[in-house]
Amino acid sequence: MSRKIIIVGGVAAGPKVAAKVMRNCPEDQVTVIERGEFLSYAGCGLPYYVSGVVKEQKELMSTPVGTVRDAAFFQKVKNFTVRNHTEATAINREEKSLTIKSETGEEELPYDKLILCTGASPVIPPIPGRELHGVYKLHGVEDAEGIKAVLAEKKALNCVVVGGGLIGVEMTESLVAMGCRVTMVEMLDNILPILDSEMAVLTEQHMEAKGVKVMTGTRVEAIEGEGKVEKVITSAGEIPADMVIVSIGVRPNVSLATDAGLDIGDTGAILVNGKMQTSDDDIYAAGDCVETINIVTGKGCFVPLGSTANKQGRVVANNVCGIPDTYPGIVGSSVCKVFDFNVARTGLTEKQALAEGYEVEFCLAPAPDKPHFMPSAKPLFLKLIADKKTRKLLGAQAVGLGEADKRINVAAMALHCGMDIDEFAQVDLCYAPPYSPAMDNIIAAANVMRNKLNGFMQGLKPDTVKEWVETGKDFTFLDVRSPAEYEQIHINGTLHIPLGAVRTKLDSIPRGKPVVAFCKISLRGYEAALMLKAAGYEDVYVMDGGVLMWQGEKVVG
Repeated sequence: MSRKIIIVGGVAAGPKVAAKVMRNCPEDQVTVIERGEFLSYAGCGLPYYVSGVVKEQKELMSTPVGTVRDAAFFQKVKNFTVRNHTEATAINREEKSLTIKSETGEEELPYDKLILCTGASPVIPPIPGRELHGVYKLHGVEDAEGIKAVLAEKKALNCVVVGGGLIGVEMTESLVAMGCRVTMVEMLDNILPILDSEMAVLTEQHMEAKGVKVMTGTRVEAIEGEGKVEKVITSAGEIPADMVIVSIGVRPNVSLATDAGLDIGDTGAILVNGKMQTSDDDIYAAGDCVETINIVTGKGCFVPLGSTANKQGRVVANNVCGIPDTYPGIVGSSVCKVFDFNVARTGLTEKQALAEGYEVEFCLAPAPDKPHFMPSAKPLFLKLIADKKTRKLLGAQAVGLGEADKRINVAAMALHCGMDIDEFAQVDLCYAPPYSPAMDNIIAAANVMRNKLNGFMQGLKPDTVKEWVETGKDFTFLDVRSPAEYEQIHINGTLHIPLGAVRTKLDSIPRGKPVVAFCKISLRGYEAALMLKAAGYEDVYVMDGGVLMWQGEKVVG
């Protein structure tokens, strides 16, 4: 028997639900309600449309063979109806109907199953002047067109991006590509809160090397101008501006669900079970409006991503059609391109893990992403987080010119499967010199973590060592690199003894106080620490990440 399936939202999850329902149950009548004009477009591609990497708007809403996914396409090819420029205004749960409003007026649509894919909306802070011409967000095709129009007129020379999250850094690159001078203002101490500070700082430095001014720990207080943007007032001073892009995050669109009395989770998003059902068995929800489960912590979280929306949409459709399916949750995987840098993470950051009460161990492992002898090798910085008690992997981060995504995808799979560090270190990954070192970066990092968990290595973050230096702590800062490396670049106040000479120069290394050994990436630093321990030194550390991750002053030449 034919059922009436109504879906609210026509961008990501909504069309996925509709298409899958029609494949599973072609006799059903499926209607998608979308208040906007554009359907099933790639929102994550908008920064690349602004920069011109994506040449035409239609490419963001086309199939791989170039057919535009509009209402006519969905009707003819997918056999469901789309009503755009139509807003869902109320759910009548008792009568199982949806109130909608369009140019032709208001009407009631009966449903057997209702699916909410209402998405999320950008957070616009109450900054004085936010209504001025030249202040934009980037949440839809219309926003992108507005930004492109200003850029085409060559008016946006000085741009201020408010917010250093994923969209903010991607938009920054796009604006620089269009010839703009860009300042990023972030209220937090570091950009990219998906990363821990030592990884975020590396990304900030890369952005600054590309000409971007990054202002962290800075609050925007006002936007000023006569009718249009002229300057941004911050807690650190004024910034001239022809354009401001506000990108400080999104909130789930839940008013339709709230008004209908559906349960809302602790994150403020719609609460659903594993079947993606709401507190009403005949109403489902998917995409950026729902709370999902973090597989690592088992707690609710709100992490809106197009990839998640599409997977959830498939689960909804299967369950609506009587095919048992469950969405297990996420491990929090994200990736973005920041100029030449690849930035990725999965699981918990160290800060999040500590907040969750884990007894945390970390490791920093910089290395080339391919064997050093391969011309295509590029540097990659990895960080792993684990639980000392259970040895479970908790999270991973990667930044650098090298291939970050594939290492983080491996870690995401390990997190999904609940692997501990020992299992993770033995995963059988592909190897050939054009693709990775014989001991892949992520496996090498796992072995560093094993050494720490097994008590073979005591690591210190470069920031901790820098604090020791600045506060005058009495310790020996031992550089075991080669003479050529030391002459090229070194840290003031260090004792330089090449690794091969450590055993013969023990008399030069004071006893009775801490020793912190390091090299370029601290592999040799670890070997030196083992030598010192074997020689009876008791308080021996390795500086994680070596010179490559030292953020203090360096002497060049």
